[in-house]
Amino acid sequence: MSTIIFPSPIFGPVHSRRLGVSLGINLLPADGKVCSFDCIYCECGYNCDRRPHSALPRREEVAEALERQLLSMKNANERPDVLTFAGNGEPTAHPDFPGIVDDTIGLRNKYFPEAKISVLSNATFIDREEVRGALMKVDHNILKLDTANAAYIQAVNRPAKGYSVERQIELMKLFRGHITIQTMFMHAVIDGKDVNNTEESYVGPWMEALKEIGPRQVMIYTIDRETPDHTLQKATHQELDAIVERLKALGFSATASY
Repeated sequence: MSTIIFPSPIFGPVHSRRLGVSLGINLLPADGKVCSFDCIYCECGYNCDRRPHSALPRREEVAEALERQLLSMKNANERPDVLTFAGNGEPTAHPDFPGIVDDTIGLRNKYFPEAKISVLSNATFIDREEVRGALMKVDHNILKLDTANAAYIQAVNRPAKGYSVERQIELMKLFRGHITIQTMFMHAVIDGKDVNNTEESYVGPWMEALKEIGPRQVMIYTIDRETPDHTLQKATHQELDAIVERLKALGFSATASY
């Protein structure tokens, strides 16, 4: 399967390994990727290969498209488990993200009040108070933290200039538990060196960071689709299961997706 670009502003519903029947909300253009990370495992490909030519969808456009889809699903007796902000990059980068969250909550309450609202984010914009405020309103504030190792993040997540994992951990603590941490585990060869973030040198400090953050849930997963770096390999079931057991022993609610 090749790397993919999602329709915008609404796509799916799709079946998510972690969330169930998910209706996607993509706040980025339909013809490219906009992200403050450039992960070597991103299913959308590298930023440089996916430059968009169209504009971000407007707030009104998102609300209108979402209402049309929800009404269509209602009439067809199809029920989403979750409305998920995801897609071609970082959803919280949209300048109207807080307002779009408010619109989405209103439409969810109108059509499917039992459905949850999730945001899949790399957390690079949580230094903005308005973004944190919006994330506090959703049911599942799912933020990425692949490791506490700064060198690994620079090599694998490849964040925009100025990123500090230590600063991100401090900002994550501001959610006071209203946060789910999402972590990708895999094997890689980086600059000729085998790197496996399921090893204790990565897992131990990551778990210490989780103790500081205090998330309500931890979701760990591994590669499921084709990646732009074709040398990457999945973490094994045994490796993921061992990490989940350690998390549970620390009192965390934890799940693994293979």
